[in-house]
Order: sequence, then C-alpha cells, then structure tokens
Amino acid sequence: MVISGKGGTGKTSITASYAVLGGKEVVVADCDVDAADMHLLLKPDFKHKEKFYSGKIAEINQDECIKCGKCKDVCRFDAVPVIDGQYEIDEINCEGCGYCFHVCPTEAITMKDSLSGDFFISKTRVDNTLVHARLAIAADNSGKLVTQVRTEAKRIAEENNIPYVIADGSPGIGCPVVASVTGSNLVVIVTEPTVSGIHDMSRVAELIGKFGIKSVCIINKADLNDDITQEIKRFLNNNKIPLIAELPYDLTFADAITAGKTIVEHDSGMISRTIRESWKKILKTV
Repeated sequence: MVISGKGGTGKTSITASYAVLGGKEVVVADCDVDAADMHLLLKPDFKHKEKFYSGKIAEINQDECIKCGKCKDVCRFDAVPVIDGQYEIDEINCEGCGYCFHVCPTEAITMKDSLSGDFFISKTRVDNTLVHARLAIAADNSGKLVTQVRTEAKRIAEENNIPYVIADGSPGIGCPVVASVTGSNLVVIVTEPTVSGIHDMSRVAELIGKFGIKSVCIINKADLNDDITQEIKRFLNNNKIPLIAELPYDLTFADAITAGKTIVEHDSGMISRTIRESWKKILKTV
C-alpha cells in the first residue's frame, strides 16, 4: 500500500510506475476513491462496472404523505425541505438515520439503499488488472468503498495466482486510509521535505505503527529543502523505518504525465533507475 500524509507528494505517479514494473505479476488497486486518478496513467478499459450502494436514504411517497410535518420536525440535518407545499428529501443532506421513517404516522417514508458510487474491474494498457472506483458526488462511506476495492483486488489475485497487489491509497489519516492499510503486508510512505510533508508523514507513521505493519519510506523532491530532508531522515531512523529512495525535484515527472506515461516508461535517467531499484527493494522486503 502506497500512501502519503498529504496530497501532491507524487504518490500516485510512483504507484503507477510500480504497476508498470510489476506487469502481470501484480493486481493494481486504486484506493483513493475520493479522487481516483490512477486511470489517467494506466488507461484502463472500464470493462466491468457495478453500482456501489452503501447506507440508506429516505424517500417520501407523496400519495401517502398527509403533510403533518413530523419528519421535518425531527430531522437534525435539515434534509426535509418544503417545496411547493410538499415535503421532500434533500438527498445530499440526508444522513440515512431513519428517524423520519419511524415517526411517520402513515408510513409514507421508506428507507432505500443509497447509491454511493461506481466500482470497476479493468484491464490496463500494460495488461494487468486495475480495480478502481468513483465515489458519487457528495457521497460518504468512502471507507466502505475502499474496502470493496481492496477486497476485490485480493480476490482476483488469489484466484489467478498473482503474487502481488499494489495499491494507491488516499492521503491523510482518515477512514479511507485506515480501510486501505488494513491487511497490508507493507506500507510505502511517500513524503516531501516541506513543513506540512514531515508533519503529515509523522501522523501516517503513527497510524501504521498502531496496526503493527512494516513500512518503508520514499522522499520525493528531496533536494527542495535539505534541512527538512535531514529531519525526515532522523525521524525515519528513530522510528526504524527504512528509507528506500530519494528522488530529486525534476520536471521529467510532469513531462511523463503530460505524455500519459509513467516516469519509468518515459525516461531512462537517474529517477527512473532509482524507482526501479526501490521496486526491487519492496519485493525483497515483502
């Protein structure tokens, strides 16, 4: 699982490079469902698509509604507006708690499954499988969708005797990250030498430590601030987290993305070689 404490560290670009290097030996999972963008580099075919339902949402049958207003009175989320004299459900505000359902005297309210997003199983342009998803606008339960992606990727790997699942996780330390790292064998932390970078990296390391999962680290754009880079190295050393790669700031990364390729395909220079070496270290560690 490749994660970062904050966005913009190059996590997805590095994960996509590993997906290319792993080829048919890996199943790829994009667990960053709130802002999934692995497909931009791996060009999946979106062959298999399923709707993802999670939680409940209220629905009012207007033929049964007597407009007593009890549903509106008990809703703490202001999800029952009155529009043109009718009580409606604001699906964005509705939390699916079911309070309105229980107080409705005519049983005009039902609780239906909430559509939370789409779930895909695709073949990529490098002929491995990508399991990915798209969270619906304003939908919550992203942690459950991450679990679905991760579980499905593992199932596909086991059924096809594919030895590795490599996953791109969400930034931060919230519910999607917890759902991502659960059950992982190794977590790769991608950080950068900025004040926010080292702060968020330390929070991620603390989270991973609570799970007892082995972790390694990559410092991207390591030459931006040597003082903070050295501070990161001291933190890693004190917490016994191996540093497997230091990548300099280089516009080649941006050039590769513009070309729709990963850095290991676009360039054969030092950055590409360093990422290839880090992939070998990851396989050896696992």
